[in-house]
Amino acid sequence: MEKNTILVGERQLKYPILQGGMGIGVSLHNLAGAVAKEGAIGMISAAQIGFREPDFDQSPLRANLRAMQKEFKLAKKISSNGIIGFNIMTAMKDYEKYVKEAVKIGADLIVSGAGLPIDLPQYVKETNTKIAPIVSTEKAAKLLLKYWQKKYNRTADLMVIEGPMAGGHLGFHREEIARMDKEKYELEIQKIIVEVRKYEQKYATKIPVFLAGGIWNAEDYKWALKLGAEGIQVGSRFVTTMECDASLAYKNAYIRAKKEDIGIIQSPVGMPGRAIINSFIKKVNQGEKFPCRHCHLCMKKCNPQTIAYCITDALIRAVEGDVENGLVFCGEKIDQIKKIETVQEVIASFLL
Repeated sequence: MEKNTILVGERQLKYPILQGGMGIGVSLHNLAGAVAKEGAIGMISAAQIGFREPDFDQSPLRANLRAMQKEFKLAKKISSNGIIGFNIMTAMKDYEKYVKEAVKIGADLIVSGAGLPIDLPQYVKETNTKIAPIVSTEKAAKLLLKYWQKKYNRTADLMVIEGPMAGGHLGFHREEIARMDKEKYELEIQKIIVEVRKYEQKYATKIPVFLAGGIWNAEDYKWALKLGAEGIQVGSRFVTTMECDASLAYKNAYIRAKKEDIGIIQSPVGMPGRAIINSFIKKVNQGEKFPCRHCHLCMKKCNPQTIAYCITDALIRAVEGDVENGLVFCGEKIDQIKKIETVQEVIASFLL
C-alpha cells in the first residue's frame, strides 16, 4: 500500500484498511484488536454480541450492552493505541441504545449500514466518536449527506461504499444484484465520490472514502485508488485468519467453499444476502421452516410468527462450528481462499 494521510479524528492510519464488522461473533475483540495493532481500523460487530452471556436468552439487550464493554476493553488491550470501532446496523432493534453505549465506552468510530443512519449524528454529538455511514448508491449518499447537513450541520467523518460482491446483508434489491456488472457499478462509485467531495468543500474537511465488497488483494486496492477512493474495507479475507473470533470449523467452511457453493439468499429479515449454500440453506430454499422458539429481539423488521428461521440462532450455530445447520455469510470471492493466515499476512497482501 502507498503511504497515506488518512486520519480518524487526530489519529493517522498506517494502512488504509477498515476491517469489516461481521456478526454474530465473527469480528469480536481478537480480530479487531489484531487489525488495529497492525495500524488499520479494527471493527467489532455489535450484532447479538452478547450471545455467550449467561442471561442472553432472558435479556438480550442487557447482555449485548455488557458484552460491548467487555469486547471493546479486550480489543484495546490487544491493540494498545490502535483504532477500534463498532459496526452497528440501523436495522437492529434498539439501535439508538447500541450507538449510545458505543459512545459511552469510548469507541473511536461507528460504522453503520443496513439502512440509512439518518439520526447517527445526534447520538455522537459533542463526543470524540467518529461516524462512517455505509452506502451503496448515489441516491442514498445524496439523501443522507443532505439530511445530515440540514438537520445537524455536520457531515460524515468517513464514507464506506459497499458494492454488490460483499458478504452478508446487501444494500441492493435481488434483481439489482443479478444485473449489476463491474463497469456499471464503477460509474455509481464515481458518482458517490463526487457527492462526497462536495461536502468536503462545504465543511473544509477531508472525508476518506473506503470501497467495500469483493476487495481481495493489492489489485483491488489499486482499483479503488483509481476510482478515487482513499482506502478499502475488507471482510472475508479476515475471517480465515488465526485471530478471527469464529470457530475453526467456520473458517474451514470458507476454505472448502467452491464458486458454486456461494449464492444470494433472502434473509428472514427481508434483505438479500450472500452466503454459503449449505444443507440448511438448501432446506430453507425447498420451503422447510424452522420455528422460532424464542425471540432474541435482534432486528426491527422481523416477525417471529412468519419467518422461515431465526437468523440469530442460525448465525450462532454457524459461528460456533455447526456450519451445515447454520447460516454462513460470505463475500463473493471466498473460493479463492486456500489456507488460514495471520492478520499481518492478510494486510501484507494488499501492499503495492
